[in-house]
Formats: sequence, structure tokens, C-alpha cells
Amino acid sequence: MNKLTRREALSLGAAAFITGILAGRTPVEAAEAGTLTIAFNVNLPSFDPTTGPSAVNPTIQAIYRSVFDQYIGQGPDLKFQPGLLTAWGWNDDKTKVWMDVREGVTWHDGSKFTPDDVVWSLERAAKQDTGNPIQFIWSTANNYKVEGNRITGDVVRFEPTYFKWMAFLTGYVLPKDYYTKVGAQGFEKKPIGTGPYMVDAYEGNSYLRLKANPNYFGGKPAFDTVIFKFVPDTTSRVAEIESGSSDVTLEIPYEDFDRLKKKSGLAGVATPISDIGMIFISNVDPMLDKNVRLAANMAIDKEAIIKRLLRGYGKPLSTLEAPEYEAYDASVKTPYDPEQAKKLLAASGYSPEKPVKLTIKTTRGFKPKDYEMIQAIVGMWRKVGIEAEIEVYEIAKHYELRAAHQLGPAAFYNWGNAIGDPTTSTGFAMFGPSPHSAWKTKDVDDMLGPLWVEKDETKRIAGWKAAIKYIAEQGYVIPLLQYAQPIVYKSSLKVTPNVSGALQPTLVSKA
Repeated sequence: MNKLTRREALSLGAAAFITGILAGRTPVEAAEAGTLTIAFNVNLPSFDPTTGPSAVNPTIQAIYRSVFDQYIGQGPDLKFQPGLLTAWGWNDDKTKVWMDVREGVTWHDGSKFTPDDVVWSLERAAKQDTGNPIQFIWSTANNYKVEGNRITGDVVRFEPTYFKWMAFLTGYVLPKDYYTKVGAQGFEKKPIGTGPYMVDAYEGNSYLRLKANPNYFGGKPAFDTVIFKFVPDTTSRVAEIESGSSDVTLEIPYEDFDRLKKKSGLAGVATPISDIGMIFISNVDPMLDKNVRLAANMAIDKEAIIKRLLRGYGKPLSTLEAPEYEAYDASVKTPYDPEQAKKLLAASGYSPEKPVKLTIKTTRGFKPKDYEMIQAIVGMWRKVGIEAEIEVYEIAKHYELRAAHQLGPAAFYNWGNAIGDPTTSTGFAMFGPSPHSAWKTKDVDDMLGPLWVEKDETKRIAGWKAAIKYIAEQGYVIPLLQYAQPIVYKSSLKVTPNVSGALQPTLVSKA
């Protein structure tokens, strides 16, 4: 890949930066130049979409889906659709899986995509030593066999979300022969996929440049070049779009969103997405005290946070299920009741004069007003008898600490669940054996464990609803709200919002 050094990139300014990486061309509108520049809110730690912490970062899927294809596709409305598989399912007694593989697809290096690539990718994902964060899903089927374009496999343990994951995190097909030849390090240096765009240049923590795949089975994309500029700071993203240095950006403060979308030459959209703002609670002191947990929940005025900090963009939640999720139950409510919170804390010997003390970790700028929300919550807690110290960390650090079960008493996080199944929201967040959970206790595990293998769908969803209600009653997690994602873009463009929150270049076109 051609590379511009980080020093050179930083020495150029915003507009000049784009000029430099476009080999001397003067900056012009994206619609004219065939170039789309996205001021993105996170960095890209790795090109492998199936291993490591970045593989389960919902935001980065916008990049991964640009370069790689998933087994099963998903539209911006979250509906499943053919991907590299054209059809799929179980046999009648759900002891076998079957998949039909798309024909006529090529990898970015021109080699032929085959069913063997699918089998190799599935088998690799199922091995613990490859580091796939969802290994325990992919290992539920094995013994794959290929006959023509059909793959069959044996079900080791029935997993109701097996095929749903094929359109979700880590559900990507990688090139067997190429990866085997170059290895993990070689793949990071020169990744290839079957996706709509090919990697052209990359400078860590600075930018990623992609070129259109002229042989893409879904048709050549709208832009010849796509540039992801990594701009984690919200103020800088606002400057990028306001100055015209970038064509589109996301996750900016809502006051800036409301201001910019009215500005000549710009437009904006903010629709509910499948992301949930939440606070993880770990089973460590002082959260082992049920009174402290419930008080921490009841002391938060979610409506006020949404109205005052998010300008009304968002919906308050009492569980980890958004309205679009299959197990959403509107009857489960945790009321805002600061007086009851005080009583609960008093029963455990705490008060505003003698507060319970804890730390809460949060990102700052990853989501709109994330840090400010936690500041507001800390203020609300202080009034009832909870004194919390804020620790700021990057989202990558969150994943590292969560995997090591070291998040501490409380930690803000943005949970994405683009497939809407309760296992991928409440399940992964609350089931002890899950590497993505913070609360790990036997009572929850005993309730959730059987639901992972329940074949009766009606019984399965009912079981999840019962577990979700119990978790709320125990205060084992603090759900906050469902997000609306703010996207601002040049009016010369058209952006189709993605309910998953993934701002994919293929969802942007010329107006």
C-alpha cells in the first residue's frame, strides 16, 4: 500500500491533507471528484474483522463491511439478505446446518472465491487459539462438507442465533489461500476481501484510503475513492464538516448537529439506532449491595438527561432491550425515584453526609455527550448518597478491561445489537461465561444458561423476558437510553441511515 507518513499527514492541514493523499489534486466536492471523505469517530486497530477487541466494536463494522463481505448481508433496516451465502438454514430436527454459496465472486487479488473459503473461515473462527471473541458461537457447528456450492455441517450445540451472527460481529469470510500464505502479519500489511472497496493506503491513527472494487458482485460503488479520516475528538469532527475538509461525519454533539444541518451546503439526519447507552456494573464492592445498585438506578433522571444534554434525541430505557429487539418488554420499568434511592442507601448505612464511594469509567467523545452524561449522573448520585469519581478511558481500553473482568464498580458503554436478539444484548452483557459481561453471578447464569439452547422460539423469548425482568429488579445493570445517531453531510450527497449505526460508504451516494 502507498503510505503517507503520520508526520507528513499532521503537517498538512485538514484540506491540504486530502490534497496530499489525492496525489496533488485540488480539493473539490465529493460528488464532483468521485471521492468521499468521512471524518470517523474511532481508529482502526486491526484489519482482521474476526479477532481481537476491534472485532466486537459495532462502529468499526462500517469499515470492515467496506472491505469484506459477510456470510449473510443486512440492509440498513436490519433485515437479513443474501451475502456470500444466498440461502441457509437448519434441517427439520435442527441437528444439521446447510448453506448455499454465491457463485462468480472474486477476491481483491483476482483469485476465485469458493465454498472452501467459507468452511475455512468458519472453522478458524471456531478455534479458541485464533482469538475470535465470539468463538463460542462459531464452535456450535462443525464437520462441514462441500458438495458443489452447498455446505452442510453438524450441529454440536443448537445455537438459535448461529445464522444471525453471520450478519453481525466477526461474521466475515476471509481468503483461505491468501491468509494461509501470508499469515496474520502479512494480512495486516495487505488485507484483501471480496467487498465493495479495496484497501489502497493506511496510516494508523490517521487515515484509511479505499478504492472501488470494479469487480464487486453487488455492482461498482458510487465513489471511486473513500477516505476514512480517524478523528476521535468531537470538536475536530465538527470542524472537519464545517470547514468542508470532510464530506460526512457522525456522532457529534446534538447542538452542533442542529446548527450544522441548517447551514447552507449541509444536511443532517438523526434516527433511532440499535445502540444502547448503559452503565455496566461489576460484582465487586460496593455493588455487591443490592440497595446500592437499585439506588444507583433510581437516582438517574433519564428524561432530563435526554432533554437537556441530548436535545431530545434518544429514548429512555429500563432494560438492555430497545423497542426494535425481539424481547423488548415495555412493562419493565425502573422508576426515577431519588427519595426511594435515599431510603435504600440509608438502609445500608449511607447518606449524602456519609456517601458510598465508587469509581465510574467513561469514554469522552465516543458518543455525543457521553462524558457530560456521566457528569450529570454523578451529580444525581451525589444528591442521594453516592460519591463517584470519574475515570476517562478510550474505547479500546474498555474492551481490554472488560475482557479481563477489571471494569470496576461502574463503567459507561455503548452496546450495539444490530440483530435484535436478546442473547446478543442481555445475554452477552449479563451471562457470566461471556467474555463481554461485567456482572458474573450464579443466579443470573442459572436463568440464562438454558435459554442459549432452547429450540422452541416462543418459549425462548418468554424465558428471556422473565430473565430481563429479574435483572432489572436486582439492579444488575443500569440501562440509560436508546440513541439517535446524528450524521451531518454535504447537501450534494444523499445518506441512508443505518439502524445498526454503521456509516457504510455504500449507503452514501450523490444527491
